[in-house]
Amino acid sequence: MATQSSHSQQLMRSERRMFSASDDSAMMKQIQSTHSPDGRFLDVKPILQVIDNVLRHLTPTIDHHALNGGQGHMDAIDDSSATMDSNGMLEALAFLVHKISCEISCKCSGGGDAHATTMVLLNTLSSYSWDAKVVLTLAAFAVNFGECWLVLQLCTTNSLAKSVALLKQLPDILEYSHTLKPHFDALHKLIKAMMEVTKCIVEFTELPSQYISSDLPPMSIAVAHIPTAAYWTIRSVVACAAQIASLVGMRYEFVTSTSEAWELSSLAHKVCSIHEHLQKILHLCHQHIDEKKQTEAYEGLKHSFGTPQLDNSKILLKIFSLSKEDPHSLLGPDKTKVHIEVLRRKHVLLLISDLDITHEEIQVLESLYKYDRVTSEVNYEIVWLPIVDRSAWNDSYQQKFLSLQSMMPWYTVNHPSIIEQAVVKYTREVWNFVKKPIVVTLDPLGKMTCPNALNMLWIWGNTAFPFTTDREASLWKAEAWTVELLVDGLEPNLSNWVRQEKVICLYGGEEMEWIESFTYAIKNVAQFLGIGLEMVYVGKNNAKERVKKITGLINERQLSHAWQDANVWFFWKRLESMLFSKTQHGKTNEIDVIKQEVMTLLGYDGSEQGWAVFFSGTNMVRAKGDKVLNAIQSFEQWEDMARVSGFISAIRGHLEGIADEHHCTRLILPGISGGIAETVVCAECGRTMEMYFMYRCCDE
Repeated sequence: MATQSSHSQQLMRSERRMFSASDDSAMMKQIQSTHSPDGRFLDVKPILQVIDNVLRHLTPTIDHHALNGGQGHMDAIDDSSATMDSNGMLEALAFLVHKISCEISCKCSGGGDAHATTMVLLNTLSSYSWDAKVVLTLAAFAVNFGECWLVLQLCTTNSLAKSVALLKQLPDILEYSHTLKPHFDALHKLIKAMMEVTKCIVEFTELPSQYISSDLPPMSIAVAHIPTAAYWTIRSVVACAAQIASLVGMRYEFVTSTSEAWELSSLAHKVCSIHEHLQKILHLCHQHIDEKKQTEAYEGLKHSFGTPQLDNSKILLKIFSLSKEDPHSLLGPDKTKVHIEVLRRKHVLLLISDLDITHEEIQVLESLYKYDRVTSEVNYEIVWLPIVDRSAWNDSYQQKFLSLQSMMPWYTVNHPSIIEQAVVKYTREVWNFVKKPIVVTLDPLGKMTCPNALNMLWIWGNTAFPFTTDREASLWKAEAWTVELLVDGLEPNLSNWVRQEKVICLYGGEEMEWIESFTYAIKNVAQFLGIGLEMVYVGKNNAKERVKKITGLINERQLSHAWQDANVWFFWKRLESMLFSKTQHGKTNEIDVIKQEVMTLLGYDGSEQGWAVFFSGTNMVRAKGDKVLNAIQSFEQWEDMARVSGFISAIRGHLEGIADEHHCTRLILPGISGGIAETVVCAECGRTMEMYFMYRCCDE
């Protein structure tokens, strides 16, 4: 709003300079003194439509072909614009239009002063509004101009028209048609400018008063300058009429003169400038109205969410900007238009994203929606709500939208443009959508039950249904930091390994030399101890291409198990989701073991080194690359302890006895809604970590 106010002030200053350059205060007072409206309302749009039909179809024919009897566009005029409403209105105003027409003809034929003639017309129309004054004057001009042009066009084919043309001395125009072209070009340009200003003035009168006040900017600026615009439009009518009158019975001296054409061009330039400035004010008015409407819609949406509903229909209609009369702007899973009724009284998951939602995210959701949802017998529907920048929309975005839409087996909007800005504002300010996708859950009554259930979907899948905040809290209460929670269903052999009581090692990083040294060393230790060992390479977050190369080498050299791209991506996505879910529930690092361990692994991934975590039953130990590798290579120092208390306890004891002279732990998190803990404790030393901001672009 502050920005619009600034624009209004700048426009007011520029408008003042523009209008005052030639319109002194004395003349403006004189113009205002003629204005004494009696409050009558005149719907000028039907009249303006008829005028436009006359002038628009006639002015393009002002050329050599038309002047020599060519049929031009006039013969093809569609009279459907002259509706019953306009006929009735014009019948009531016929005397006034005729009176103004006569006034114009009389004054202009006598070569009177243009300003004086304009003031006479303004006084004649004193009881009408400014838009009515201009439209009625244009109507009178259209009558005169239309009659003249009809005679001129028909005089070569119709004897009556020929006789009238002789009496008016119109044939001389045909004789000098080529010479008169500059005059007609200037006339055409001025008539076009007059119509544009008139339409602009009328548009101001149609602005909804409930959203904009004539006493405040920007509308008050328009109110101040519409009289000036009306004056110069009517004065332009007088100039055009005078030009046409001068052509009747013209002499050779007039034909060779160019001063009249120059005067019309100069006047057209002024009227065009007025139109340009009025358009700027009108644009500000529309902006102001849009802001008011969006604020009203935003408050209405907030009120709806805060008010108990009978079902979710009203909420969904508002979210997707649908009306009860046409609630068909959603596409179903088969990409055909559906009625909003298909979602009535269902659990609805609003998938909110921009056009950068990844294929991996869609694929995982597709698995949950199409397959797991059926087998687990949970009943919910997903609807995609794409949030885009309309001002930057182009063919490339359109193709990207259609491509994403075709991949989604759930409900989508027909087009992002149906989503109102009030809804976009609500997603950002209330649901905290920024860049990363979120899933807002609505119960069958339309009540929002979780501001972002995507974390739950990544961690527990459909087990988290109905995806409420309470359900999320109860699921965490039942969880412990185990390899099953960490790996979930990403490793198909996990249950067998756990049942066989094997030591399970997950490791990551992107240093191939460290990976080879680590895997060889740990295999030797397992062989010495005679224990079962399974290792899985889980890669590194946001390093898809580099991890793919390393995975290929690991498989080629048979160093360990290694996951494919999709599993690597989902492993890290679940870890991030665990952290954000825990943060949303207000858990502190000191007392929440799961959150602390998740942050530790994410911190490991943010370093340049590799890392490893070992699980055996309920026992667990983890460490960064060089530290864990050195410990394994020093196996002889803790071998005896390993044979007594087991591998996990022995290596943990050894690692705890190693004091780092220096360490630097980094925790890199993606920008996402849901809040980030301001206090984070280092996994290595327990001290509070410093917070920094990192901007990263990764095209992998």
